[in-house]
Amino acid sequence: MLRLMRPGRRAGLALGAAVIAMTVLPLAGPQLTRRFVDDAIAGAGTGRLTLIALAALAAAVAGQAARLAAARLASRLAWDGTDRLRERLAGHALGLDMDFHGRHTPGELIERVDGDVVAVSGFVVAFLMDVVGGALLLAGVLGVVLAADPRLGCALLAYCVLIGLATTRAQRLAVPSATAARAAGARLYGEMEERIAGAEDIRANGAGEHVVTRFLGTAATWYRAEHRADRIGSALLAGTSVAFAAGTALMLALAAWARSTGTLTVGTAVLVFQCTVMVRAPFERLIDRLRDYQGALAGISRIGGLLAERRTLPAPARPRRLPAEGPLALELDGVAFAYDASEEGGGRVLSDVTLTLAPGETLGLVGRTGSGKTTITRLALRLYDPVAGAVRVGGVDLREVDEGSLRERVYAVTQDVRLFDASVRDNLTLFRPSPGDDALRRALADAGLGDWLAGLPDGLDTELRGVSAGEAQLLAFARAFLADPGLVVLDEASSRLDPATERRVERGMDRLLAGRTGVIVAHRLSSLSRVDKIAVMSRGRVVEYGPRAELAADPGSRFSRLLDLAGVTR
Repeated sequence: MLRLMRPGRRAGLALGAAVIAMTVLPLAGPQLTRRFVDDAIAGAGTGRLTLIALAALAAAVAGQAARLAAARLASRLAWDGTDRLRERLAGHALGLDMDFHGRHTPGELIERVDGDVVAVSGFVVAFLMDVVGGALLLAGVLGVVLAADPRLGCALLAYCVLIGLATTRAQRLAVPSATAARAAGARLYGEMEERIAGAEDIRANGAGEHVVTRFLGTAATWYRAEHRADRIGSALLAGTSVAFAAGTALMLALAAWARSTGTLTVGTAVLVFQCTVMVRAPFERLIDRLRDYQGALAGISRIGGLLAERRTLPAPARPRRLPAEGPLALELDGVAFAYDASEEGGGRVLSDVTLTLAPGETLGLVGRTGSGKTTITRLALRLYDPVAGAVRVGGVDLREVDEGSLRERVYAVTQDVRLFDASVRDNLTLFRPSPGDDALRRALADAGLGDWLAGLPDGLDTELRGVSAGEAQLLAFARAFLADPGLVVLDEASSRLDPATERRVERGMDRLLAGRTGVIVAHRLSSLSRVDKIAVMSRGRVVEYGPRAELAADPGSRFSRLLDLAGVTR
């Protein structure tokens, strides 16, 4: 985090100069005040006193100007650094495995990537202005008082040490409550994101009251956490204010005593009082910013926790690349899998699955919901690793394959197509460098969207708006054509389409699978009429496997009975 937050050399020097100036200039004020008081008592003329007063005014104005400049520079550098941190966090989170994303909602991750970084940004500015600047000012003030009167200087030093220890202790007590408040806020945002995403289903099924009740419960937890953090912060602020008042009174009493013994001038006594007030200012700023510090420390802890997350899929020691061209073979050899192996009984959703596809063959996976079909596709994409057995693509165990090569040669199209608020070009390339407009047009034409593209007002630069479900699915096919993979995984790619649109999508699917190996998950058995092989899944096992034509022709096969139940011709 420090490396990402570090400013450039020139900007760092400018900020350092501004911080030093805002620290040194205020120290001139008490010195000039002492000189003014002592000279006035000694009978100095109006001209001399006026010059001293003007010098004090100039020092005060210059100090405030330096503070404004330092605040502006610190704010700009903090945002530059935290933007780099956001980029690092977002990239890290997107690079984590599905096992991690299955345990964290998108709303929670947004709060951790952005909300925690905002807290850190505020902390950086406060740290530079109040902690670093305050420490320098404190050292300067102590030096001034020690030079004026060593006894009072030592007393002020002891007072500052005690206040500093008390403040540090107080912050340690306050951080856990702030951490809990930020965690509760992240849970609330995560729940909000989930409910908003499911608004259509919630309204259609009349679940609004239940959702609001759940939201109120989560919000109440957040409120209690915030309230506790506020109570602790307020108590610390009140206690510190009392301590400052007592310290100021003590220093005034010591100054009065020294004056009564004749060892201290009136001007020096005024200087001690002003310096005591100046010592109080850095600590008060620290307490005023206690909320920011608490939130920042909690944010830093959570940022560190996110950066400490590691992929559960190990990187291969010697990555191998898949064949660069042509269809790829797929083999599942005795595969078993569990999403949570810690569950009692292993929690396996696949057991002893063995399937083989030669290059260019297509496989249809059928079975009831929860039978393990989608899990097989996730293993073929190496979103997870099997707990037993091996998944091989192109003859290579996926645990040994270079990830970049895997993403180039294995492609997935699901029923939940993600389109972005961007141009057709960006939706096809997914914001990567474009291979050229001709290649994009060919991909759209191959997917059956050539006429659709011709009707767009700005062609590839048209912003996507109001795209139908069928067009969205065909756009996903166009992405696959653009990638030119050797293995295509289609998971329920036409399950939510009307019959006319489904036929259009199936024509695009046929073109996509031509010359490629394919795995198709479908509830509509009619969409599997042209696959080479069928695997019937039940409770995580392959209960029937073989050529589609043979299984369809065998009236005793499970697949044949499924076709009869669905009313699908052979």
